[in-house]
Amino acid sequence: MKILQVIPYFVPAWYYGGPVSAAYNLSKELSKRGHSITVYTTDTLNSEDRIKENEETKDGIKIRRFKNWSNSIASKHKIFLSPSMISGIRNNLKEFDVVHMFEYRTIQNIIVHHYAKKYRIPYILQAHGSLPRIMDKQKFKQIFDRLWGHRFLKDASKVIALTSAEVEQYKRMGVSDKKIEIIPNGIDLSEFENLPKRGEFRKKYGLNSGQKIILYLARIHKIKGPDLLARAFAGLIKELATAKLVIVGPDDGYLPSLKELIKELGIEEKVLFTGPLYGREKLEAYVDADVYILPSVYETFPISVLEAFACGTPVIVSNQCGIADVISSQAGYSVEYDKNQLHNAVVAILTKVELADRFRKKGYKLVREKFTLSRIIEQLEHLYLNVTV
Repeated sequence: MKILQVIPYFVPAWYYGGPVSAAYNLSKELSKRGHSITVYTTDTLNSEDRIKENEETKDGIKIRRFKNWSNSIASKHKIFLSPSMISGIRNNLKEFDVVHMFEYRTIQNIIVHHYAKKYRIPYILQAHGSLPRIMDKQKFKQIFDRLWGHRFLKDASKVIALTSAEVEQYKRMGVSDKKIEIIPNGIDLSEFENLPKRGEFRKKYGLNSGQKIILYLARIHKIKGPDLLARAFAGLIKELATAKLVIVGPDDGYLPSLKELIKELGIEEKVLFTGPLYGREKLEAYVDADVYILPSVYETFPISVLEAFACGTPVIVSNQCGIADVISSQAGYSVEYDKNQLHNAVVAILTKVELADRFRKKGYKLVREKFTLSRIIEQLEHLYLNVTV
């Protein structure tokens, strides 16, 4: 099949989080299976830089990048304007058998919707948790939905939900049950076959073997709950003086506020900010962590949790995370968005060796049984082959 993937950002723009990894891994695996995969995206790399190559082939994926009008606006407001993509889609869309649109409220989706309807090309939408109108820009989201969003949800051949909770979100937006397919995120386990040796991350950042590493690895945004983690940690170190909070990830507008909070709590010396880590360095952080925590206000299906499992790291998430029911008391803890509950869960994992070991083994087993990329791709491939206008 000739498949077009459309996403505002693509590798190596890891700055923009989970959807980048998801789109890349799916495209790479589909290419391995003999499909012709093309990605239309923008040239944004992060808030300041652009990717120089307008066209390239990576891992069998043909990537075409269109100039993004302003990386600053894109970073601050998640608005990616790429006017030159209009002609690209208008002139080439008829070449493809199906289009897969990643994310929901994007200018790129408006363009695809218009021409997909005109040329009668089936398209699939995967919102990646972006449907709810929560946190910031709620008025903008409401206007977008009225002008465009409801239309291209209605006209989609299929929509992909990551979890049963996201199914309900689609239904609240007026999408019928028949159009919704649940396909969770998955990871390529080949990337975790030769993990770094324990201690490499500690050595690099001057942490000794006796320190307990509490790892946060995500965008530094209020929706991810780093403030709740900081408050819970401030109480935690009174019981576990050897604990170290390691915060890994790019700033998504909340870093100054988080640093100010950490200063107010008087825990600066107990907190390490590394900035974003990718590839081998990211794996080193997971491997050396005693627990990985993602206490989000809202989260659909974070790939970082699967990565932690694959590295044998116990996990704690908030119950607002779409994968919480899979994790709860099996491979880690799911807790309410509550400082005391988070505190107690961390203490339990850091002080009970047998519990931590059980969570490590169960998480490691879980990701291999249910969330391998090969398993996920079979579902997606079947969807592509059977989709119609």
